[in-house]
Amino acid sequence: MQAVQLQSDSLGEIATFLVRRWAEKDSVIVEISDKTETKTHLKENRVSLTPLEKRIGNDFQKYRQFRTSLWYEGMRIRYSKKVLSNDHAFGFILNTMETQRIERLGRRIWRGMDAEIIFNYTYMLVARPQLHTVYGKARTVEAFYQYFMFGVLKGEIQASSFTKVKQAAEFAKKIVKQAIEERQDTEWIEKNVSQIIKMLDIDSLLTIPISLPFMKAGMALSEEELLKVLRVISENKEGDLGKIDPASVIQGEGVYDEYRVLLDEDKKTENKGLATEAIGVQVPADRNIDETTIYDMGLINGLKTKFKEWKTGWKERHLVSGDEFDEESYIQGHEPFFTDIRKSIKTKIVILLDHSSSIASDAIEYKKATLALCEVLSFLKVKFAVYAFSTENRSMVCWSIKPENVKWNSTTAKRLAKIVANGSTPLAEVYDKMFPILQSKRPDIFLTLTDGEPSDPDAVRSMGKSFKGLGISMVALGLGPSTVRATAIANNLRRLGYEKTMAVSRLNDIPNKVIRILEV
Repeated sequence: MQAVQLQSDSLGEIATFLVRRWAEKDSVIVEISDKTETKTHLKENRVSLTPLEKRIGNDFQKYRQFRTSLWYEGMRIRYSKKVLSNDHAFGFILNTMETQRIERLGRRIWRGMDAEIIFNYTYMLVARPQLHTVYGKARTVEAFYQYFMFGVLKGEIQASSFTKVKQAAEFAKKIVKQAIEERQDTEWIEKNVSQIIKMLDIDSLLTIPISLPFMKAGMALSEEELLKVLRVISENKEGDLGKIDPASVIQGEGVYDEYRVLLDEDKKTENKGLATEAIGVQVPADRNIDETTIYDMGLINGLKTKFKEWKTGWKERHLVSGDEFDEESYIQGHEPFFTDIRKSIKTKIVILLDHSSSIASDAIEYKKATLALCEVLSFLKVKFAVYAFSTENRSMVCWSIKPENVKWNSTTAKRLAKIVANGSTPLAEVYDKMFPILQSKRPDIFLTLTDGEPSDPDAVRSMGKSFKGLGISMVALGLGPSTVRATAIANNLRRLGYEKTMAVSRLNDIPNKVIRILEV
C-alpha cells in the first residue's frame, strides 16, 4: 500500500474538514508544523499537527496515524476544558488521563474508530523511549505513561518503582472510569492529579523530556514486527476496546479507500496547478492562515436564504394570470395567480479581485464580501474561478485563488485571506498574464472588481478587445467609498470598453450585484 505522499495543501484541507466535523466546531484552525508536537490550543481555537513525513511507517501508515491523532484533538476540543503543557509532570499526567477520558467519550459516537485507535496505539508504543534511556524521576513518569496507556513497559525499572507505577496507573484508570460514569469534566480529573503525583513520589514541576510520536523519517516496521506489537496492544486494550483482529487492523480497509480518493484528488490538483505556474500565475501559501477572520456567516447565510430558490431551479411568482389561483393574495389585493418560473445559472465566470494598496484600509471587509460571493456561487453550483492581483517585492503578482475545476473550500479561503493589498493597478499586465488561461477555459464572463483607474488605460482597452475576440463578455464592478465616487469609477471603467459596468459603495452589496448578472 505504499503510495505518493499527499501535498501539504491537500493534507491541511482534509485535516481542517475532519477536525471541524469531529469537534462539531466550524471555526477550528489547523496548522501542520514540524517544529512542535501535536497539540490543541483551546483558547486560540487551533490545532497543531506533526506532519506526515515525521512519522513512522509507509505513507499510508503515516496517514492513518495522522488521521487518528487528529481525531483525538477533535475530541479534546469537544470534551476538554483545558490542555496543560506537557513540559512538567502535572500537566503531562493530566493530559494523559484526559486522553483516555475523551477517547471513551468519543468512541460512543465514533465506534468506527476502534481499529484505527488500536493501530495508532501500536505506533505510539513503538515510538516511546526505552526506560533505560530516560533518567532520574522522569523515568518513573514515562513508566506510568506506558503502563497506563498500553499496559506494558518498554524495558525494566526497579521493583519498588514498578509498585508505585502500577498503583498510580490503577488509581488513574479508576478516576477516568468514575469521571465517565458520573459525567465529570477536566477540572474534576485535575483535582485528582496531585494524588497520582504523591503515589509516584515526584515533584509536580518535574521536567518531562520531549518524546514526540515519531522517529527518524522513513523508518518503518516490517509487517511481522508490526503484527507482533499490535497483538500485545490488542490483548492489553481488549477490556477497553473489545476483541479486535490484529490482521484486519493492519489492512486498514476502512480508511484505505478514503486515502486513495485523497491521492487521486491531490494528483489532479497538482496537475491543474502546473499550467498556472508555467504562465506566471502564483498560488498563495495557505499554511498557518486563519481564514475564519474573513468569514461573515450572517452575510453568507442571508445570501444563501435569498438565493435558495435558484438552487432548486424554480421560483414562485405572483402574476395577473398563471397556473394556480391564490385566494390569500387575491383577498390582500395582490396578483391572484402564481406560477413557477425556471431560474438557473449556466454562466461560467472568472472573477479578478483588485488587491492594490487603495483596498488596504478596507481589506478585511472586502475579503468578507468576496468570500461570501464565492460561498454562494459554490452553493448555487456555479462554475467559477477566482484570481487576484497585488504587488509583492515591487513586482505585480497574479494570484490563483480558485481554478475553475477546484471546489471552493477552506484551502481556497486561506489563499484569499493570505493576500496583502499593496501596489498600483496594472490591469493590462494582469490581463496579459491571464490571457492564456481564459483562452483555454473560455468563460462566458470575465468580471473585474476594482476601486481604481488602471495604470495604462489604452493597454487595457487593447486587452479587452482580445478577450472579446474569444467570445468572452467583459464586465467590471467599481468599488467606491460613496455612491458618487463608485458611480464615477464605473463611468471611467465604461470608457475602457467594458460591455457592462456596475458600481457599489457598500462592500456587502458585491455578492448581490455579481449574482444578478448571472441570471438566465
